[in-house]
Amino acid sequence: MALQLSDPRQAWLALSMLDGLGSRSLKRLLSYFPSAVEALDADFMTLQRLGVSAGLQDSIQKLQQGDNEILGRIDAALAWLEAPDCHLLHRESPDYPPLLREIADPPPVLFVRGNPLLLKDPQLAMVGTRHPGPHGAATARAFARSFTESGLVVTSGMALGIDGACHQGALDVSGQTIAVWGTGLDNCYPKRHRRLADDILANGGALVSELAPAMGPHASQFPRRNRIISGLSLGTLVVEASLNSGSLITARLALEQNREVFAMPGSIHNTQARGCHRLLRDGATLVETVQDVLDVLRVPLTAALAEPATRNGTRETDHPLDKWLSHEPVSADWLSQHSGLPVQQVLQGLLELELEGIVQQTPHGYSRR
Repeated sequence: MALQLSDPRQAWLALSMLDGLGSRSLKRLLSYFPSAVEALDADFMTLQRLGVSAGLQDSIQKLQQGDNEILGRIDAALAWLEAPDCHLLHRESPDYPPLLREIADPPPVLFVRGNPLLLKDPQLAMVGTRHPGPHGAATARAFARSFTESGLVVTSGMALGIDGACHQGALDVSGQTIAVWGTGLDNCYPKRHRRLADDILANGGALVSELAPAMGPHASQFPRRNRIISGLSLGTLVVEASLNSGSLITARLALEQNREVFAMPGSIHNTQARGCHRLLRDGATLVETVQDVLDVLRVPLTAALAEPATRNGTRETDHPLDKWLSHEPVSADWLSQHSGLPVQQVLQGLLELELEGIVQQTPHGYSRR
């Protein structure tokens, strides 16, 4: 495919793949040029006057001159986007996740394999150590199942340990989950999670990276990946973490992004719990049950899931689940079967009705209060 820099999608792709593009240089470009298309057409003197890094100045000039090495990288990414279920979201795209757009340094582009619209759904980031204690992974998996059943999308980094357990918990109940990678999407890392990645896609989830598809693993990429995990989410729950865990980086980034931070307490004898204890001392919300998180996220969840209302505050139309709900408990699967709605949509609707006090969850299913 011939590169068309007049196309905003291709211009953002080209810009994201240039050497020397950092968050500061990108901010300077976007403060002066209204779009990536115009930024890539800038002359050397303008770039120099803006204080753009010398490396990026050189890359833009090479792109304008048709440098084969740069064009080859871009062509490879364009070819990847031709494959089924491969997508690119850029900063000017209407499908770019709005919560991520709010952070200080949102990625210029996101490569997505799977369902790109899922990135706009209400999410909870769940992260933790790669070396969990005896009960850590089981706890993470159980909580992820419950959050998924409550209508939240579980987002994590697909690392070994807690991350993988969280994704698996969502899959246990046929839920959708988002895995943010620190590599390109053609390089699954760790390799033993290839089956997990396939299962995420098979269940309607998404794999996400800001890196070109061919990019391999490098240590510096994973901390930057964490800002995307927290930036996509309403809050971040640290399940189990040591004092030097990368999960604490994600929690710090969540605070900087003005998002909620949650932590689970653990045994004082468990070194993998000390990071959580530090977060709790610093003001993170203590989590013992799923409801502890849902109570804090009540307002943003209600806003995210709410349907249009009339001027007097009532719904313009009845909720699609209304006719199937009574005082006799029924399961979400039963509601999905009879209403014709996907299970995920049913669960989100039930959560909304539960938050409004219309529905209650019992050991036997969901019923009217």
